[in-house]
Amino acid sequence: MLPAWLETELQSVPEIAVFSTADELVAELTRLHDLHPELTSLRRIGTSRLGDPLFCLTIGSTGPDALVFGLPHPNEPIGGLTALHLADRLCADDALRERLGHRWHIVACIDPDGLRLNEGWLKGPFTREHYARNFYRPAGDEQIEWTFPLDYKTAYFDQVLPETAALMRLIDQVRPQLMCSLHNTEVGGAYYYLSRPEPDLHGVLQEIPERLGLSLDRGEPESPSMERFADGIFRMPDIETIYDYYVEHDDPLPEKLGGNSSHSYARPYGTLTLLSELPHWDDARVSDASPTTTTYAEVLREQAAGFRDLVGWMEEILAATGDELTAASAYVRASRYYTRVLGPSPDGIEKRAAEAEAQRPATVAELASVRDSVHMFRLRYAGMLLRALDGEVAIGNATPAIRAEQRRLAAQYDAWLAEAAEAASMVQIPIGSLVASQYAALAATAEHLARTRAR
Repeated sequence: MLPAWLETELQSVPEIAVFSTADELVAELTRLHDLHPELTSLRRIGTSRLGDPLFCLTIGSTGPDALVFGLPHPNEPIGGLTALHLADRLCADDALRERLGHRWHIVACIDPDGLRLNEGWLKGPFTREHYARNFYRPAGDEQIEWTFPLDYKTAYFDQVLPETAALMRLIDQVRPQLMCSLHNTEVGGAYYYLSRPEPDLHGVLQEIPERLGLSLDRGEPESPSMERFADGIFRMPDIETIYDYYVEHDDPLPEKLGGNSSHSYARPYGTLTLLSELPHWDDARVSDASPTTTTYAEVLREQAAGFRDLVGWMEEILAATGDELTAASAYVRASRYYTRVLGPSPDGIEKRAAEAEAQRPATVAELASVRDSVHMFRLRYAGMLLRALDGEVAIGNATPAIRAEQRRLAAQYDAWLAEAAEAASMVQIPIGSLVASQYAALAATAEHLARTRAR
């Protein structure tokens, strides 16, 4: 059972019909500051690449510091609403502020430029097709979460984005004891990353989504390099770990690893970092650890074949259109990046399938999560490439090659959408439940740290 105070906080999240835009998130932070000028301060911490100011709301004046930021990936808008609800509750409830025991620094949206490219789906309808057709995720070296400095063995990165630099300054200024980078995924169940194991906290984190009727994801981690602390709870990834995994398994390092994560940058301050992943659509199969009649190796080979087919499509289209595509297009840059990054993955997956451990039966959760990864990547990355081609036609750059490839990909994309719909076993999760789950995990972690200090 969850403690009574946390049950109360779960119930504090109202029904929410739609997601907030970049402008709406800033307006709400400003409104909270105007309502509580004696308790809060609002300051500009930086500027986005396209010129939007970045704001941080600070609540309280004493105590260890906590840093919360939403939209480190701009296709993940749950965190913006979570940040606003946290700010609202902290401003409204003195007892809650005392219980959680921190001074809070809240950035509702750290990537307004990227969020604007997702605004086509933020107000619904919340179907997977509408989401996919309006989806945008930046190239790796344009993702705020993965453009922190890196100097590890042969991996080096210093092309820090202005938004990342703003977070770096904020981390250095406040030296947070707790940091929450607010993320979400698409289909499956809830899961978490922690920068270090906190055994007394694990059970509460596992209980929160299930208390709200969400599945705890017991399927595949995002990468085989990730250490599992408990069901649905993993060690926070960083490039050092991923690098060493590739070397240990004699796999070629990606051509461009990119930068490191926010958690790696805050690590020297002893920061506990929590990252909560929540899906838009729940698939109950991801909680089912029972075995199937399909071997894990067969599942991996199926995944490799799906990825190889996707990469082949994207490589062919990009080769056919070549320099005719507008280099300044965010969709073009992202399409080229994901084509390059996904290219080696089928070989690595097939290598794992050949290992002795992979001959065991796959669980229902593994089968569901691995198969949906193929649907997800097709709809995400081919969808962005289709948006890139549509954009070229819209601005009048409708060369014969671009028109031909746009028609060809549009037909294939319709087929992939139909395959995903046929394989689907998912239910849309109310937005309020997603926010409640992420908010409660954040609050529980802060309270856990406060109790630990008091011992």
